Amino acid sequence: MGVVKGRYRWWIGALLLFSTMINYLDRQTFSVLGPHLKEEFHWTNESFALVIISFRLAYTVGQPVMGRFLDRIGTRDGLSLGVLWYSLAAMLTSFASGLRSFCAFRFLLGAGEAANWPGATKAVAEWFPRRERGWAVALFDSGSSFGAAIAVVLVPFLYAKLGGWRPAFLVTGTLGVLWLVLWRRSYYPPETHPRVSAEERQMLLADRAAEHAQGAAPREPGRAPGWGTLLALPQTWGVIAARGLSDPVWFMITDWFAIYLASKGFAIEDTATGFWVPFLAADLGNFFGGGFSSFLIRRGWSVGRARKALIVGGALGVLMLIPAAYMSSFVPLVACFAVATFSYAALSTMALALPADLFESGAVGSVAGVAGAAAGAGTIVSTFLIGVVADRFSFKPILITASMVPLLAAGLVLILVRNDARSGRGVVKVI
Repeated sequence: MGVVKGRYRWWIGALLLFSTMINYLDRQTFSVLGPHLKEEFHWTNESFALVIISFRLAYTVGQPVMGRFLDRIGTRDGLSLGVLWYSLAAMLTSFASGLRSFCAFRFLLGAGEAANWPGATKAVAEWFPRRERGWAVALFDSGSSFGAAIAVVLVPFLYAKLGGWRPAFLVTGTLGVLWLVLWRRSYYPPETHPRVSAEERQMLLADRAAEHAQGAAPREPGRAPGWGTLLALPQTWGVIAARGLSDPVWFMITDWFAIYLASKGFAIEDTATGFWVPFLAADLGNFFGGGFSSFLIRRGWSVGRARKALIVGGALGVLMLIPAAYMSSFVPLVACFAVATFSYAALSTMALALPADLFESGAVGSVAGVAGAAAGAGTIVSTFLIGVVADRFSFKPILITASMVPLLAAGLVLILVRNDARSGRGVVKVI
């Protein structure tokens, strides 16, 4: 692989995109096959929710652990181990024989997949200047909706052509192993990377220096600040709120959309064309959020002001889930979901960028991980409640509640994410 002059960071961004796509393809294989698995194993919605919760439990506990692990051993090795782990877990799911074994294999999958978002966020902090981080986060985060959209097409195809659900888990699980070969050959820190041009390296190091110009020098690389230091900062809690109160809405859609359509009388085989529209809309929302925030920064807005504007606007757009709760016609229902997922994705891109915007490199993985844990905890609670409410009532109160929670997240970000006396003093940056 030759020298890529001045743009090698975007190859790193592309690898993070592919990682996220594979990550989501592996987790969505179960959700897309959900109607078939429910029928074969005679599961209720509550039983189906238990399998999802098993994944979420490991994912929740794993994110702060993996974030801390990544801050200590580095992005290259940390993501390598995470992807290898979850790829093997995805393939092992093909041996599941009932509710307990599905729960066990999904738990293992969640433990490995927990490394992806802290690792990708940390890589963006290492490889991208401030003005491009919104774009870079949009790029890798769009892999979630790309992966979900691909799963809707690929998994039913594998199910039909390979004779059942077991080969589908096996095939999708092998993709991470292929990605791992590229990652190991491509990723090193920009300071020491043998294939980065001198101009690109100088640009990245100059941007880091500019970030620290308003405060004390950053901590020694590789030394992560303690949890007490991080949790005493209101900015940390702002990041936690942004993820913890918005991510459950996305997972409600990705985990339950097929089940929701089935509850409305739509067969997944007959609605596949429209099924992926909300996921495509989320991709567009990722890039809109990243691109528009970068545009605002170039126009002279501060990083914090630009991020907050997109978070508030995205939260308002998610309110389109309310009319979706009352619709029974497929096209307008999908259109409402598409507006909501577009808006969520713009908000999510900003929430994911905040750790890299706010914290020094030695703390990015830790903060991203604990925010991911909050998102996982919220998703576990919401998943359990969705199973209960859907079985005993309907999806209508679920959608109405989900539409309003991001507004609370936006309000807390406005209050907590701001410069204070500790900004620019070695842990949290001026934003």
